[in-house]
Amino acid sequence: MKKYALAYAANDSLPVFTREDLNCLTHINLAFGLVNGCRLDMSQLTNIGLMKQFREWNPGIKIVLSIGGWGAGGFSEMAMTEAGRDSFAKSCLEAAERFGLDGIDIDWEYPCSSQAGIASDPRDRENFTLLLQALRAYLGSRSLSIAAGAGSYFIQGTEMDKVAGVVDYVQIMTYDMRNGFTGQAGHHAALRAGAGDASGLNTVDMVDLFHRAGVPLEKLVIGAAFYSRRWDGVEGGNNGLLQPAATTGQSGPGYSDITGEFIRRGGYKSCWDAEAQAAYLWNGSTFISYESPEAVALKCRYVKEAGLLGLMYWEHGCDKTHTLLQVIGRELA
Repeated sequence: MKKYALAYAANDSLPVFTREDLNCLTHINLAFGLVNGCRLDMSQLTNIGLMKQFREWNPGIKIVLSIGGWGAGGFSEMAMTEAGRDSFAKSCLEAAERFGLDGIDIDWEYPCSSQAGIASDPRDRENFTLLLQALRAYLGSRSLSIAAGAGSYFIQGTEMDKVAGVVDYVQIMTYDMRNGFTGQAGHHAALRAGAGDASGLNTVDMVDLFHRAGVPLEKLVIGAAFYSRRWDGVEGGNNGLLQPAATTGQSGPGYSDITGEFIRRGGYKSCWDAEAQAAYLWNGSTFISYESPEAVALKCRYVKEAGLLGLMYWEHGCDKTHTLLQVIGRELA
């Protein structure tokens, strides 16, 4: 079976796609639809008309609407009642029929948690499953997937064994594993654990976590990051790796902005962690974790070796050189 190559693309990134990009992909996840009361709101996706061009470039491409994202609320309230879930699922079907969508992807960040500044409730755990079941009933043969946070908190806030029986696949966001809440500089999207890192914040350990929670390996999709995370005021030992920082892991430059000039001007040296199989930049005080072509290639090879379904990435507009997607297209062909 051909491995999936899925691109998450925000509305403003849709014009960045080229014909060559489309031929590297199996799916595009449109980011994002939103929950508005008990209905789907797609008003922010003003470039959805480009889907016609995309299908001409690649008639086999699957166009999926991703709903939610960081800070996108309304899920807990909508999913609290059967009537709310039914109304929302029905509106998703209506949108799929209107726009010719091939599937719906739920990116609720996160059930039972208000860390994204949205409402939550302990009943989210069961209601998440019920919401997916309602969507499954309406969508028929169209695909249904979720984007899952890479951590035990997502397992605890959901019924992943039941979810796995409802959805077609689970996309683990194996990036931001160190993030804006993390005061220790380190890899945010590493494939494996590095030396001295027992945190479990790496792709292989996350796959094992979700598999043990009941998700078959053949339904798992891992994530690659086309953007970076940056820590400032980092202590100097070990090239800054796993060292305390004065800041948490803030959003850093996209891959296409990490140019030779950026590295030279910032006084960075390019580093490779052979054990974690992850790249980073270091200049003595600032640590930037990012995914290099080599790191992305190794993730793709892991997908095939481990028997996973595929690889997705966030976010398409962060690499206007198209380099990382070319790697994915080559490795997953």
